[in-house]
Amino acid sequence: MGMDFSTLRTLISRYCAGEENCVDTRTVYIGQKKPPPGAEAFIQQRFPDNRIVSSKYTFWNFIPKNMFEQFRRVANFYFLIIFLVQLIIDTPTSPITSGLPLFFVIIVTAIKQGYEDWLRHKADNAVNQCPVHVVQHGKVVRKQSRKLMVGDVVFMKEDETFPCDLILLSSSRDDGMCYVTTASLDGESSHKTYHAVQDTKAYKTEEEVNYIHATIDCEQPQPDLYKFRGNINIYMGNEPVSRSLASQNLLLRGATLKNTEYIYGVAIYTGMETKMALNYQSKSQKRSAVEKSMNAYLVVYLCILISKAVINTALKYVWQADPNKDEPWYNEKTETERQRHILIRAFTDFLAFMVLFNYIIPVSMYVTVEMQKFLGSYFMMWDDEMFDEELGERAVVNTSDLNEELGQVEYVFTDKTGTLTENNMEFIECCVDGNVYVPHVICNGQVMPGSEGIDMIDISPGPDAREHEELFFRALCLCHTVQVKEEETVDGIKHGIHQGKSSSFYISSSPDEVALVEGMKRLGFTYLRLKDGQMEILNREDEIERFELLEVLTFDSVRRRMSVIVRFSTGELYLFCKGADSSIFPRVISGKVEQVKARVEHNAVEGLRTLCVAYRPLSAEQYEQVCHLLTRAKLEFQDQDKLVAEAYDLIERDLILLGATAVEDRLQDKAADTIESLHKAGMKVWVLTGDKMETAAATCYASKLFRRSTQILELTTKRTEEQSLHDVLFELSRTVLRHYGGMSRDTSSGLSSEYTDYGLIIDGATLSAVMRPSQEESNSGNYKEIFLEICRNCSAVLCCRMAPLQKAQIVKMIKASKEHPITLAIGDGANDVSMILEAHVGIGIMGKEGRQAVRNSDYAIPKFKHLKKMLLVHGHYYYIRISELVQYFFYKNVCFIFPQFLYQFFCGFSQQPLYDTAYLTLYNISFTSLPILLYSLMEQHINIDILKKEPSLYRDIAKNSLLTWPIFTYWTVLGIYDAIVMFFGAYFLFDNTTFTSNGQMFGNWTFGTLVFTVLVFTVTFKLALDTHYWTWINHFVIWGSLVFFVVFSLLWGGIIWPFLNYQRMYYVFMQILSSGPAWLSIILLITASLLPDVVKKVFWRALWPTTTERIQNADKLYKGQLSEFTPLAALHPPPKAGSQRGSENQRNAPNPRRSDTPNKKIMLTRWQRMPNYCTFTPLLLFSGSHLSRQGNAYSGVGPETAV
Repeated sequence: MGMDFSTLRTLISRYCAGEENCVDTRTVYIGQKKPPPGAEAFIQQRFPDNRIVSSKYTFWNFIPKNMFEQFRRVANFYFLIIFLVQLIIDTPTSPITSGLPLFFVIIVTAIKQGYEDWLRHKADNAVNQCPVHVVQHGKVVRKQSRKLMVGDVVFMKEDETFPCDLILLSSSRDDGMCYVTTASLDGESSHKTYHAVQDTKAYKTEEEVNYIHATIDCEQPQPDLYKFRGNINIYMGNEPVSRSLASQNLLLRGATLKNTEYIYGVAIYTGMETKMALNYQSKSQKRSAVEKSMNAYLVVYLCILISKAVINTALKYVWQADPNKDEPWYNEKTETERQRHILIRAFTDFLAFMVLFNYIIPVSMYVTVEMQKFLGSYFMMWDDEMFDEELGERAVVNTSDLNEELGQVEYVFTDKTGTLTENNMEFIECCVDGNVYVPHVICNGQVMPGSEGIDMIDISPGPDAREHEELFFRALCLCHTVQVKEEETVDGIKHGIHQGKSSSFYISSSPDEVALVEGMKRLGFTYLRLKDGQMEILNREDEIERFELLEVLTFDSVRRRMSVIVRFSTGELYLFCKGADSSIFPRVISGKVEQVKARVEHNAVEGLRTLCVAYRPLSAEQYEQVCHLLTRAKLEFQDQDKLVAEAYDLIERDLILLGATAVEDRLQDKAADTIESLHKAGMKVWVLTGDKMETAAATCYASKLFRRSTQILELTTKRTEEQSLHDVLFELSRTVLRHYGGMSRDTSSGLSSEYTDYGLIIDGATLSAVMRPSQEESNSGNYKEIFLEICRNCSAVLCCRMAPLQKAQIVKMIKASKEHPITLAIGDGANDVSMILEAHVGIGIMGKEGRQAVRNSDYAIPKFKHLKKMLLVHGHYYYIRISELVQYFFYKNVCFIFPQFLYQFFCGFSQQPLYDTAYLTLYNISFTSLPILLYSLMEQHINIDILKKEPSLYRDIAKNSLLTWPIFTYWTVLGIYDAIVMFFGAYFLFDNTTFTSNGQMFGNWTFGTLVFTVLVFTVTFKLALDTHYWTWINHFVIWGSLVFFVVFSLLWGGIIWPFLNYQRMYYVFMQILSSGPAWLSIILLITASLLPDVVKKVFWRALWPTTTERIQNADKLYKGQLSEFTPLAALHPPPKAGSQRGSENQRNAPNPRRSDTPNKKIMLTRWQRMPNYCTFTPLLLFSGSHLSRQGNAYSGVGPETAV
């Protein structure tokens, strides 16, 4: 009975009294074994199995859930209501006319989403049914991954991926370590070291592991990949042995075992509770600017529709005020109709008119846009110029919904390492007490052959420096987490093969560490291996030195340094520390600080990545204190991370500076050209990096983000220590506004070369102060606004020392600014995921830091240079195409339904339809849909080469310029004009009763068919006039759709269809074709409808051509060869004083360089039919197809083109 009360007390204390324990901790029984008698009571906890679910639907909920999601869209819900109204009340059109297009859209979308979810189910099943090996009763058994439970002991082999989160119990290595790649989790493809529990690492077989009797107390699942705390209680006798657990003991699901034969681990988090699953977040739905414009236009047309219905309903009752018109003798009302209340009758009539006019809202536009985006994305994936042979990768489209947004980007936020640079580290030099050592150039103070031109200082150290020099080299050979790979292959790729023999090579979680160890090898000190706690080094005399590794103080992004404590063979104890200069110099008490600092700053300006190295000799008593500090901190459960950080801080003090290293991360191919093109296209480029300011700034100069003429503004911690943040911000604000006179650079860009080109540098600490200013600061509320104003007036911004979360905050801040610009974020690592998800468009680079950024991005490209074509060509085309698609759809529906509105004035507002039901149904589905779909996939209004050579053309489409309200109004007015011409043209041409050759009269269906025929031909010819890029497919679809309409009309009215109750269109179309006046009227009305738009375009291009139109005219003049020999800069018009249009063109031009000198552009070319050379002045101003006759060339602000 006492045992029962004890168990009850335990239950109460765990689940009732200690809410924190209940919520924050869990107890895992290794091997599902109960604790021994006398220990804590066994309480079975329920945990989820290891099943992963990423799918959205199930077989049972697919239809209701998918229908609910689809009808949440306003357009779909609207058409559903219209369809239901047609079913309920007597309406002038058949329910099929609105139901068929709606169900087509719903079914197509459901099939697409169902297929995508089926793929997710398929992927889930592949993962959940993957076999894993589990230790049960001393034997290894095989089971499916989904059947794994918390507490199971799992056996993993090399190159296998962990099926759940495991605590490492033992490994094939004697030291209990294993090596893991976590590319699928955090994007880092390099190897990381994990450690087994000290008391279980000796258990090497399944029989031995089966004897382990232990429990694990750990925190409940949480998504932070780098944090874990817990304790393991191992029952070896009467009292359990308790050991602390940390993140270096936790193997995460999705990571892969490397360079280790096998390991045993116990499952502590399974299924959707693993850290990988908790980190999976569905991307927030991103909506493009075009989609927002579509929704705004939809609201306008909905208002027009309601207005039409209200006007017709009111006029109907005005018409029926006359009893003779209300109840003519041939159509008397029934008694029931007479007794209905007038409000009910009016509401019914209003709904009937809504149904009659509802085709003004183009339901098929949404499915056409979806198809255009989906199919259009393949053009990017098929682009051979965006294929990288080195990686064997093409561009990837993860989200086709944002294709057109690529043509609207105003801000580009880019990572530096691995994005602008190659993330391929190469050791350049090291500096010991001011003496420089360059591998194979300077070694031990001796200048090696071939070192001419190398920048060197103090190359001959004195004899007293030899000891420090070797201590520095040993420090770099010992202070790291590099592993040595002995085998010939890693991941199936051969490494370290020399003359047929395998040799060791280095792998590490940091490419910097590998570069440093390899640099030491080239300078004479070779790191051999870590074996049985002993680190081995081969020195210059080919002697092996052994050092006992006692402690590793691991690197973290807060401290920005790492340390090791080693014991020399002589018994001396040393702490070696390496890290960023900002974290080492404040902790140094002696050494040649000034000389080393000068070299560090020199290398940083050159764009090299620098690290400082220091050491501290330890006595035996000091080492005992260190051990006591670390042990006590690691055993604490609640504040373990904080206590460990405090212990590290106490240990890494009173250091003696040894020297510094310099590693180069080279700029990617054509990165500078890409950034320069983005600038010319009017985009602001911001670099967000965790690197130090000097290194990042040097990279920015190399990549042409900053120019030598750029005036740099600093908003850094160093400056805010000298002045208050308030004063610095206002001083910078005055500086930029004094030059721009209150205008932001967005409006003044490119107006004059007298404006200074500004670049801003800000660090993470200052950014935090700007974002969250202290309460005691006065006027702290406007810091963010002042900072934004400064940024808007800078051509480029560099943010250094950035944490991943700060990158996302920067993007979010710019997105929320008053201009609401379109932002793009591009990066290659897991630390860039937050800003990629935050930006309007996120792009991942297929770099060396794994694929986390690629998987979370909207688009992925192999290299940074491919961003140029993605934006300037594909983005430009996508936006041009879809903007025409949207405007054209609204235009052709206005043309379609406005004659129906006018017809009501001539039929007594009786809701009589003008068109036949088949025409109403098929107009948007068949007769006019394919030509605009093909246009939106293939149109190229300007040659691809021209778009790449002239980035300023991107400015012509900026700010959603083709979907503005004036352009929308023009298309709408044009549609109304065409509808009036079609209706009244047909009406007046057939004002008198018209007879055909056989004496029959034209009736109302003949009249409606005539109007519809003119309508189909007019809107199709309108699209043909707007098409610049003709292929055989265009011809086939455009003219084929007209042929299809004619053939369908002939068949629909020429055959008696048995399934129709009545056939009002019988012989109607043949009757029109047999009438000469009908043929003449069709030709006249089509011409009259298209004429104003053609005249407007001709005069507009002649008098006020845009840069795009000038290039189109020039390209036609030179028969498509413009991009081969015409300097595009000459196509910019010369500025005209007082001309608003001229100032717009100037804004469209790229910013001039201060160093550029105006030159007359003279071109030499060889005409094919003429043997001699001629010189001619390039094109200045095109009016139609005529050249400007000015005698001298205009020295525009565009780039020079060499011919």
